[in-house]
Amino acid sequence: MGRSALVFGFRIAAVLVVCALSAPGAAAQAGAGVGADEPWQVPRTGWGAPDLQGVWDYRTMTPLERPREFAGKAVMSEEEAAAFTARTLEEQADYDRAPSVHAKWWLDYGKELTEDLRTSLVVDPPDGRVPALTDEARRRNAERSARRRAHPADGADYRGNTERCLSFGTPRLPGAYNNNYQILQTPDQVVIVSEMIHDARIVPLDGRPRAGLPQWHGEARGRWEGDTLVVESTHYRDGAGFRGSTGAVRVIERFTRVGPDTVRYEITADDPSTWVAPWTVMFPLKKTDQAMYEYACHEGNYGLANILRNARLEEAAARAGTQ
Repeated sequence: MGRSALVFGFRIAAVLVVCALSAPGAAAQAGAGVGADEPWQVPRTGWGAPDLQGVWDYRTMTPLERPREFAGKAVMSEEEAAAFTARTLEEQADYDRAPSVHAKWWLDYGKELTEDLRTSLVVDPPDGRVPALTDEARRRNAERSARRRAHPADGADYRGNTERCLSFGTPRLPGAYNNNYQILQTPDQVVIVSEMIHDARIVPLDGRPRAGLPQWHGEARGRWEGDTLVVESTHYRDGAGFRGSTGAVRVIERFTRVGPDTVRYEITADDPSTWVAPWTVMFPLKKTDQAMYEYACHEGNYGLANILRNARLEEAAARAGTQ
């Protein structure tokens, strides 16, 4: 284990110790004076902050963008929701029955729509669609695609970040599997761990200045606005920005505990070099008692190794044929 891994491990251990020590106080404060007939109150840590700790599941059937069939409609009727759910479950079942090794047992799509029956996770713009790409973004995408077609396996850096197990993007939207966050808190830091590969962020809350160094997950700074945790991330490494954006993207996340088992989670992305306007998604995080498991993405990453090995064999065969 390298020095960086040890340091990160010590940090996580310290957070866990503080969280464990604070838990009794938090529980006492959350339950103090709350009777069966009294309204729910936001649970708080021993130091008075809203308690967001635990493992949170964000699977959902609600699509990222509003389907064309619901154009102009932000919320489904109960009848529309029932039909959409039945159709989607049937499509998932067909996919699960497919012979592909990429289907079946490890896919973990949501089986339910959000409780408010929204037609999209995108809540801004009002049309429920991700804003159009800029001309610059379309040009970047075309150049990237052309480069990969021309040099598909010349080196590892010609492959995508997910294939190389570097990052699946931060923050992450609901996907096919590993839809869990774990949140841990101290008075001056929050740790947000994503079950998808090895993504973990330590978010300072003490107002320290940014270092300005580009990072895979951006440079995060947090603050409390009332009972909402606001995490603002900038300085992403080029090629690692949120959903294909540049390193200059600004991402603002908002975590608000709205019920005993629910956090309202909002993400706003703004990058004028990628989208013609900022956009916001919102979806619930649901508390779960299930454990988070290590993804270990890069251990035994035979796919990438085989791609590069076969490319070298093809090159050797080509050289032998010209001799």
